[in-house]
Amino acid sequence: MRTARVPMLPHNSTIHPMSHCRLNRRAALAAMAAGTVATHQLLASSQSATASAFTSWASTALGVAAASQTQASATQSTVRPKLALNTSTIRGQKLSVSEQISVTAKAGYDGIEPWIRDLREHAEKHGSVRDLKQQLSDVGLDVSGAIGFAKWIVDDASQRSEGLDEAKRDMEMVRELGGRYMAAPPVGAHRAQDIAASGPPTLPMIAERYAELLQVGKSVGVTPLLELWGFSPVLSRLAELAYVSTASEQPNAAVLPDFYHIYKGGNDFTGLGMIEASRMPLFHINDYPDVPVAQIGDKDRVFPGDGVCPLVDTVAMLLKHGFTGTFSLELFNRDYWQRPAQEVANEGQRKCAAIVDAAIQSVESEA
Repeated sequence: MRTARVPMLPHNSTIHPMSHCRLNRRAALAAMAAGTVATHQLLASSQSATASAFTSWASTALGVAAASQTQASATQSTVRPKLALNTSTIRGQKLSVSEQISVTAKAGYDGIEPWIRDLREHAEKHGSVRDLKQQLSDVGLDVSGAIGFAKWIVDDASQRSEGLDEAKRDMEMVRELGGRYMAAPPVGAHRAQDIAASGPPTLPMIAERYAELLQVGKSVGVTPLLELWGFSPVLSRLAELAYVSTASEQPNAAVLPDFYHIYKGGNDFTGLGMIEASRMPLFHINDYPDVPVAQIGDKDRVFPGDGVCPLVDTVAMLLKHGFTGTFSLELFNRDYWQRPAQEVANEGQRKCAAIVDAAIQSVESEA
């Protein structure tokens, strides 16, 4: 799948290619004067460098040019995304956060995505989360993100203010653990009864509220990631994520997609190609059975590769577009909750790695 990506521009920029052109021509003239190299070889090198510089500049500035990215992959190996465990996957085993960290590390993940409610419970019991930070350092785990449920999106101004205060406290705890990202789902506008009186907030309204949340995050050093919820009346579509994050007009805006929620929300996976890869630092990975959208639920999620989601092709597309974020395994399968946590974590890591390996092989075989 090859598609242009335009809604969100990358963070970095490069020097205009014409400056390279001037430098290369001066170098060529000097070399010819000295008689050190052949004229035709230098001109060919200058033209090649100028064309390469222009291609790089155009691709970065516009966030498109997937063809040039595919060509670049021929000369350098694909960056392997990190894998993390969202602790919902082993939530039914009722482990402490310390036990969750131990299980995650032993299974071979690069990071962990804890739930804020578990971190709060730990802090209330132990006074802080400083001991968890030390444990994470000892076992070599990143805090890839965290799952919170602050009501930053609601219409009621008082509730929204309280939600922003809650989000700040949550992000401060994430930052204390060394994390840089936290999920920002549409809690408070995700059920029909929540919006029965006033209707769903409009996308411009959501963008303004997300901008406020981003400002709070900026003050703490944690980026709230606009999370896709396929069952929600709002933020169930990839196009809505793209619009809101763009309309927020904040440089730290970023999104958190999820394979299951992409399907649940009635999206096509090719739509991911329209979102700049650098704006997806975290991505929930999972799979699902062949169940109609109207009937499928969170509990139906399965290990990657055990369902019908086009994971390998979609991950390959993301890698071609420069994705270097983390895939975090997020499941709510009650059958898995009945099994030993370590067994579930181990199987999840193996199956996530197998999907990533197959996607990398696909990308590099086409280069």
